[in-house]
Amino acid sequence: MSVQLTTEHHTFTVTGELAGADISLLGEKLEENLHLITICIQSEASFTPAPLHIEWTQPAWDIQSSWNPAMDRNRSFKADWMRGWRSNAAASAPVYSLYNSAGRNRLTFAYSDALNTVQYRAAISEETANFYCRIQLFTEAAVPMQAYEAKLLVDTRDLPYYECLQGVQAWWSAMPAYTPAFVPETAKEPMYSTWYSMHQHVTDRKIEEQCRLAKELGMEAVIVDDGWQTEDHGRGYAYCGDWETYEGKFPDMKRHVDAIHELGMKFILWYSVPFIGKYSKVWERFKDKILRYNENHGAAVLDPRYPDVREYIIGKYEAAVREWGLDGFKLDFIDTFYSPELQLPSTTPGKDYESIPEAVDRLLTDSIARLRELKPEIMVEFRQMYIGPAMRKYGNMFRASDCPNDSIQNRVRTIDLRLLCGETAAHADMIMWHPDEPVESAALQLINILFSVPQISVELDRVPAQHLAMLRHWLSFYKKHRDLLLEGRLTPRNPELLYPVVQSVRGDQGIVVTYHDRLVPLETGGSERIWFIVNGRRENGLYVEVTGDVPAKARVEIADCCGNVLHTDLMTLAKGIHALAIPASGLATIQLDYTTA
Repeated sequence: MSVQLTTEHHTFTVTGELAGADISLLGEKLEENLHLITICIQSEASFTPAPLHIEWTQPAWDIQSSWNPAMDRNRSFKADWMRGWRSNAAASAPVYSLYNSAGRNRLTFAYSDALNTVQYRAAISEETANFYCRIQLFTEAAVPMQAYEAKLLVDTRDLPYYECLQGVQAWWSAMPAYTPAFVPETAKEPMYSTWYSMHQHVTDRKIEEQCRLAKELGMEAVIVDDGWQTEDHGRGYAYCGDWETYEGKFPDMKRHVDAIHELGMKFILWYSVPFIGKYSKVWERFKDKILRYNENHGAAVLDPRYPDVREYIIGKYEAAVREWGLDGFKLDFIDTFYSPELQLPSTTPGKDYESIPEAVDRLLTDSIARLRELKPEIMVEFRQMYIGPAMRKYGNMFRASDCPNDSIQNRVRTIDLRLLCGETAAHADMIMWHPDEPVESAALQLINILFSVPQISVELDRVPAQHLAMLRHWLSFYKKHRDLLLEGRLTPRNPELLYPVVQSVRGDQGIVVTYHDRLVPLETGGSERIWFIVNGRRENGLYVEVTGDVPAKARVEIADCCGNVLHTDLMTLAKGIHALAIPASGLATIQLDYTTA
């Protein structure tokens, strides 16, 4: 079976075997070089769908690199004999972009079904120098259906790649099924995390001591991670599931949360959503309602298709808000619901769903709705890779996945998050560094994640005073210029080079952070009157290349990585290249004055 549709640039072909079902393709031209393709499947009788492919080709003309949310640091092309990418509600997102070395889009495509598993790719052919693009549907066991409809957005406009991706994000956000969750202001403020600093060795007193220091440095919330529910320190999950405090660490959780609130900080608590440990009290109750068991974890993954499983999980969250006064949740391991190749056969009666993705959607939808009834500004953190449009309706904080001490990885992951997450708060992975390293080196942990919400996870009473001064400076800079950093017009250059220069502009302010290039572009003559230039390198000195035609008098203030002002200069920024003596991990503040130029 084959169905085709031709637009001005592509021919789309659907292939597969769906006995008794009718398949159609409909095309709509939204604007020049922007098309919407709708696939419709209908049948009078219920059917179990077999794998279906939507395919088209894109000539490899002026294409040097590619982007998708799961690429991480490997930005290479896929050959047509390689495995592509996979997405569903808990894994990445169905979007792909091909662009040239100037960052101009050549093809960006996205699929509307972000809930169910989709395999996709744009793979280069050795024989033809064409990219063979494919969306694969129903590659995993699917439940019977009578109708299916989804849309494919195909964008070949000659625009910056990031504008096309922001268009995809806006397209998804406008769908009622993916309406993003409300983001409270605290979700955008710096936070303290216990994970790297304490791991499972958390206690109420240790946390309170760190929070007193954290608040003074500018952190507005604490995320208490794994360990509060167990005396075990072995990193396993055999004691998850009851979600009761271990009294040896937290004898009175309500008192502890109140103490954090008295400091002026919010309290967020970690839960591993799917796990039920073999040593938990409720193991016997739910041991026959699991998707699989992992001996290394000492825990099983609960089956959300059972209403009593969902009600138990949600009830635990509600009780924590009511009894302890929590302000938010770090909901972990949602991606472990989805592993059909490892799934055990379901033999226990009582399910009200057959589809696991639909059951997870119901679990999270009900969780957030009921938690918002208790606390409208509840915060919910999710971790890469479950950061797609389906997850934006439940979570209002998306965090880069774990990359301890790896500032470059943190930069790449947070910028990748920013390109698709819209107004959802993009959080960095927790920041840590060695207490004996040079302060300029430690500062790179902050500088590399400037365009996301910082989470700090070092023992604040054990780092040198100079490190605390550095931390205070950059957190103060972030808080003062948060709108510019998080809500400005973001320009992340050269993803294929791991974003060596990132710029943001908002109103009359702009910021450029360079992580590799010594020559930084600076356009004068626009609405910006203040520019911040950050030297995110371990070398002293930068050059700015002024590209605007309007010269300006400028007051240039140079500060080191701790915020100490080294010198202030007056200079004329005419078109051309100018040297700035910004030290490693330092900052230049440039105030432009065109009236005296």
